[in-house]
Amino acid sequence: MRKTNTIFGKSDPGVAGVSLPDTDVANVNIDEIIDDEFLRKESPNLPEVPESQVVRHYIDLSNKNYHIDKNFYPLGSCTMKYNPKINEVVANFDSIKNLHPDQPVETVQGAMELIYELEQMLKKITGMSRCTLQPSAGAQGELAGAMVIKQYHIFKGNDKNVILVPDSAHGTNPATVVRVGYKTRVIKSDSRGRVDIDDLKKNIDSKVAGLMLTQPNTLGLFEDNIQEITKLIHDVDGLVYMDGANLNALVGIVRPADMGFDITHMNLHKTFSTPHGGGGPGSGPIGVVEKLVPFLPVPVIDRKDDGSFFWNYNYPNSIGRLHGQFGNFGILVRAFTYIKMLGDRGLREMSSNAVLNANYLKSLIVDKYDVPYTDGIMHEFVISGIKQKKRGTKVLDIAKKILDEGYHSPTIYFPINVPEAMMIEPTETETKKTLDEYASTLIKIDKLVDDNPNELRDAPITTPVQRLNEAQASRNPDVRWDFEISD
Repeated sequence: MRKTNTIFGKSDPGVAGVSLPDTDVANVNIDEIIDDEFLRKESPNLPEVPESQVVRHYIDLSNKNYHIDKNFYPLGSCTMKYNPKINEVVANFDSIKNLHPDQPVETVQGAMELIYELEQMLKKITGMSRCTLQPSAGAQGELAGAMVIKQYHIFKGNDKNVILVPDSAHGTNPATVVRVGYKTRVIKSDSRGRVDIDDLKKNIDSKVAGLMLTQPNTLGLFEDNIQEITKLIHDVDGLVYMDGANLNALVGIVRPADMGFDITHMNLHKTFSTPHGGGGPGSGPIGVVEKLVPFLPVPVIDRKDDGSFFWNYNYPNSIGRLHGQFGNFGILVRAFTYIKMLGDRGLREMSSNAVLNANYLKSLIVDKYDVPYTDGIMHEFVISGIKQKKRGTKVLDIAKKILDEGYHSPTIYFPINVPEAMMIEPTETETKKTLDEYASTLIKIDKLVDDNPNELRDAPITTPVQRLNEAQASRNPDVRWDFEISD
């Protein structure tokens, strides 16, 4: 028996990774300057390993992690695109990464100008009047948007307590609605996978504060009745919030404000290529129309007559502060770089190629997998493994086998209104060759459903962690580091 290969399992008593030189600084008795209650009674349990082994251990761990630099990452709804390395170079300039958020504004004018200019870019992309770059993720952007909706109705004295949410919405939408104290009403999808207009009309009354809608929706379909939808909500003085998770399909083609949306969030870590895969930090700015500007989080960056920038706290009806005034600044820098590098034409091509790639990949596999909605597919699409399930193989088995083939699996069992759902988003950064190879993999797996179903049920066998009993792992997780495994 041996300990598992954690860094503690590689520890050897007496081994040190560093030796310190002699110093002419006088020795100090630490218990003379620190109260006894704050001092350790015993030495910390730290691994004793040489520096070379520490480096090798963590490099090995990083190689076990799946990320976009390793291979195709078709995780539907998440826009896992390749991150150009110029973004990282700029974000790692000493003059950027060594800034402190509490420096005097006179010393961070460049950083403030970058945020101000990024806001102008996002306003141009969305058609909104102003943006806040504070929110640190899409979900926090949603929260900010829902709080703005509530503040708007409080300010106007409206008695409203309901927000409408389509049945295909991201799970964060109803959670956000409840978090700010509203009730949800679910709107059905029609036979085309869009909002059912008749059901929407039935659910609209004077209590409706707004509608949260993803555009394109979670099925990858453009809501082509969007102007009718937004008008119906506006007619009862409701607000329409666009979940911007799928903004990658729209940039340079159509703007949320022009469709009648009052608020939208933008996932900079998705649409504008910052380190999303591997658990990187997020950024979820929101943009709002003119009548909602007074309710934005404070502070807001504004410009003085002399051209200098300052933090403006003079928003008495603001929802307050959600995050540090610089937001997740490193992510803002990366998004700024990405947008600058592409320019207007490049951004439009980004979205156009994302739509092209999704439709091309769909065309390669539509004969083997059921695609319930094919009319108007944008940057992602949902397939159903119902044919495979009838032959004895679940989508879960297919997803596990995809891991053995060297790819990250797509999103599965979501959206919930498609049985055996598998949501695929190739993004614009993948080549035709990659899409051809991935389609061949899915076709090969479909063949295994008949030829060797046990190979699918046993998968994955090539990954660091092999097939788990999901129910047992969920109910009885074992997260100890010191367990033993057999040789």
